[in-house]
Amino acid sequence: VVFRPSFLPKANYSQKQPLAVLSRTIMTTQPLETNLENCQLSEQVITPWDVQGTDEKGIDYDKLIKKFGSQKITPDMLERFTKVTGHQPHHFLRRGIVFSHRDFDHILTLKEQGKPFYLYTGRGPSSGSLHMGHCVPFMFTKWLQDVFDVPLVIQMTDDEKFLWKDLKLEEAHKLAYQNIKDIIAFGFNPEKTFIFCDLDYIPSCKDFYWNMIRIQKCVNFNQAQKIFGFDETSYIGKVAFPAIQAAPSFSTSFPHMFGNKKLSCLIPCAIDQDPYFRMTRDVAPRLNLPKPTLLHSTFLPALQGAQTKMSSSEVNSAVEVCDTPNQIKKKINKYAFSGGKTSVEEHREFGGDTSVDVSYKYLTFFEEDDAKLAKIKEDYESGAMLTGELKKILIEKLQGIVKEFQERRATVTDEVVEKFMSRVPKC
Repeated sequence: VVFRPSFLPKANYSQKQPLAVLSRTIMTTQPLETNLENCQLSEQVITPWDVQGTDEKGIDYDKLIKKFGSQKITPDMLERFTKVTGHQPHHFLRRGIVFSHRDFDHILTLKEQGKPFYLYTGRGPSSGSLHMGHCVPFMFTKWLQDVFDVPLVIQMTDDEKFLWKDLKLEEAHKLAYQNIKDIIAFGFNPEKTFIFCDLDYIPSCKDFYWNMIRIQKCVNFNQAQKIFGFDETSYIGKVAFPAIQAAPSFSTSFPHMFGNKKLSCLIPCAIDQDPYFRMTRDVAPRLNLPKPTLLHSTFLPALQGAQTKMSSSEVNSAVEVCDTPNQIKKKINKYAFSGGKTSVEEHREFGGDTSVDVSYKYLTFFEEDDAKLAKIKEDYESGAMLTGELKKILIEKLQGIVKEFQERRATVTDEVVEKFMSRVPKC
């Protein structure tokens, strides 16, 4: 598992190339979490900009835990969660979709003690609509906000997408506002949720900008290069950006919400975003601020298979929240990778392989009923259920989710957006 810089070509992964990467060495005397080492490019690639697995089974998340130095979410932790919150764990937690953490015990302790903390998540607006992969962290964050009853900040990194994508600044800013309406449709509490675009908020908030500058002074170019793969061709804006994504981890970046209180922060995110926050956790003690806590989720795979994640850049790899029922049906039937056998007779005899079947993998994310999911798995693996029947179940499930989402999205007016983006104190 390595970080591959975005400037390296995706092709020919077999060619060995030296690459400095961010990792954690267990037997080390260095105090920082972002210990650095040299290694060579391997087949499994995880960066904030690219995800590539080694085979059709997808990403090896156990290797990621070991490499990144995070902690696996255990049954004991879930038992404590239930005891502290009075809620059963979300099915993402029960099924290992949210599989790893950094200091989540600390958040549970704060909850036990009745002490405040807040949530932080975000979105880089590279397209006009979210896809189902984007929905995963927002669905989970919505549930966390309901369970913990805490404030939430959502960062729209329109500046990042301008720097990394072939987008004009005005276009990136426009996409952010389109995405905000999608995000609001997940049902976040408007009294406790603040959504902001970097291009709007940073120029107008001294406290946020000052935190950015403080973070930037704590990380030299050599460290940033090794963490994120920057080189002499990288725009200076890219080199500076990690501090922008780090700043919302500190409550002092939001004086209208928290005043000068130094609150702990819980960040639900996909595992590819971890480099930003390992850097942030290294910086926090130097700024006399709390380290952010993280909950890591797995990736919703592309329709074509689990080697990579669903992406807006590949329209046929993704089911989008703006898709019609017929579009969803066509995409699943045509593109969803099957774990079924080559003939009906062979499938009836040997059954399907749920470890590679994309339709089944999607149902582990979106079918909340554990008993129903277990029955589907049993029938498919035994051969009693054919691939077409499994795809039909997924199609109906996604059509229902998207229909309900679109109905909520239709009620999100400009006035509703303004309320979520207002700096009126929310806690």
